Amino acid sequence: MARKSTSTVTEEDFEPVAESRSYDDSPLDARMLDLDEEGESPFLRGQKRVPVRRGALPRKTADRIKLLLVVLLVLGVVGFVAVNLYRYATQSWRFRLDSSDNIEIVGMRNVSRSQVIEALGSDIDRNVFSVPLAEQKKQLETIPWVESATVMRFLPNRMRVEVRERIPVAFVDLNGRIGLIDAHGVLLDMPPGAQSSFSFPVVVGMSDSEPLSTRAAQMKIYNELVRQLDSTGANYSRDLSEINVSDPDDIKVTVSDPKGTVAVHLGSSGFLESFQYYVAHVQEWRAQFQRVDSVDLRYHGQVIMNPDDPRVRARDVPVANDAPQANPAPATAPSKTASTTKKTRKH
Repeated sequence: MARKSTSTVTEEDFEPVAESRSYDDSPLDARMLDLDEEGESPFLRGQKRVPVRRGALPRKTADRIKLLLVVLLVLGVVGFVAVNLYRYATQSWRFRLDSSDNIEIVGMRNVSRSQVIEALGSDIDRNVFSVPLAEQKKQLETIPWVESATVMRFLPNRMRVEVRERIPVAFVDLNGRIGLIDAHGVLLDMPPGAQSSFSFPVVVGMSDSEPLSTRAAQMKIYNELVRQLDSTGANYSRDLSEINVSDPDDIKVTVSDPKGTVAVHLGSSGFLESFQYYVAHVQEWRAQFQRVDSVDLRYHGQVIMNPDDPRVRARDVPVANDAPQANPAPATAPSKTASTTKKTRKH
């Protein structure tokens, strides 16, 4: 049997060998030393970031898309509600004008209700929302007595019409037919039923075939004449029975008083001064002359008596000191006949 041989290394022998080994000789030992030193470091090593998977769209774009979808949803709901409300409002029987009793008319004095209902007749048994208010307003204003009109809807099934009527300022004689006329030259028929009583002078010298612009210009002269005659509070216009506006350079008025009627030529301006002169001297002239049918006050410094009657020779009357004078009287003596009299007129 073979002998087992062992070698025993004593502790003394081992220590020198261990001491003789140096860390400088082994690179592994150096690395181990570095790890020990790092483990003793007071600072922690940052952890490695974990990559996060991103979506297909950026976050800002996704938020915008969500907002757009919300807006579209809201608009869709609002549109759905609006369509259904529109259908209900235009088709429901609740909003239908059943009869003319559902139409309220205010402001009428000389316009009859039948005239207004006739203009709005097409709206009866019609949906209140389908009534063309602007067209009905124009239709109402074609009625001569209606100056302006307002048409309004009142839910569920009523309408209100407010009428503003024209104001007549004079009677007008058109080929022997007496009517009314307003300040703008619009001709008006006498109101049915005689609901109003009027007291105006009669305007003559107009024709219904003339355009409205011509009558408007003539009524402008009429309005100025009345304004001047009533400006002092004497209300001289109440004494006038007729006003002839056919010649804008010779406005002739017919004055009525207990002793008769006199046609007075006032010219084209200064109506108040000329008429006051007539009022102050008419009794004197009546005492001086047998007849005073007409007086011509158009000429400065001259008063011509009865120029409108061809059977009576016209007479010049001496002018008083208070006669209206804008220009001096002509130097040459005028002819005595009205047909050939030519003098300087007032301007």
